This record gives sequence, C-alpha cells and structure tokens, in this order.
Amino acid sequence: MLNQLPEILTNPPRRRLGHQALILNRDGAILLVGTAYKSGLMMPGGSAEANELPHLAARRHTETETGLVLPLRRILATDYVDAQLLPEGVNFVYWGGRLTSAQESTVARHRPPHTITGVHWLHQAQLRDAMDTVQHRRTTQALDALARGAHLPFLLRGIPAE
Repeated sequence: MLNQLPEILTNPPRRRLGHQALILNRDGAILLVGTAYKSGLMMPGGSAEANELPHLAARRHTETETGLVLPLRRILATDYVDAQLLPEGVNFVYWGGRLTSAQESTVARHRPPHTITGVHWLHQAQLRDAMDTVQHRRTTQALDALARGAHLPFLLRGIPAE
C-alpha cells in the first residue's frame, strides 16, 4: 500500500558518521590528538551534527581541536566500523594538507577544549605504538592513498575491502 512507509523510513538504522583530517607538518609528521574519552591518539575530527555537511563537520572539529581552519574537501579514505560498544559507523578521512610554518605556530599556540588532552606530531613509524589498532590502520591507509595520488579506498575496520 502507498499509505504505509517501509520500515527503513519509519525506523531508520542508527549509524555514526565520523570525519577526520590527515594533516602533515613540513617534516612529514602527522598531527594527532589525545582525548579524555578514548585511549590512544587519533587524527583530529569527530561526528557531524544533524544537517551539517560532512566536510564542514571535519573542518569544525579540526578547528576546535587544533586551531586550524582548512578546506578539507578531498577524501583519502572511507572506513566502515561494525557495531561494538557504539553503533556501526563510517569514517571519512580528509586531506588537510602540509602545513606552513605559520599554521604550525597556530597549532602550537592553540588552547583546545578540556576534552583534548594533547596535540602531538608523530612520524609514521611511531603510529603503531601511539594509536589503537583501527585508528592506526585508518591513518596508514590514508597515508598510502595520499602517496598513490589520493585514491579513495573503501575500508572495513581499517583494512581495504576485497
């Protein structure tokens, strides 16, 4: 019947959409943040609010956490994460660029909110010990995509989908 809406429209599934930025300094180190609510470091970012454009959510979180205002229009990777403690989610990693010395100074002077416990610059070889497994895989895949020319891989919990 046309009067009845399908279940998918009346009771849509809950899904998280995360937006993170891969940002490098002039030496090739990656900008990461520590948070009060998760163990390990991660790329700056967070969830979009209702009706917020995804790239603007990434930009808002990046600015709040690091002081940087970046365009964040190119996606390096998408990563599906199945439901565990939180509902299932899809994370998008945007290319934030390689910073100028002035932008690096902005990060150094910025005072993030209390939920951010620290801002760090790490090289790729240091990531495994500083990040949880999924964050490490996601970051590594985004770096690999960047090296290949910003290919857009689809990831499943940080591993390229077959």
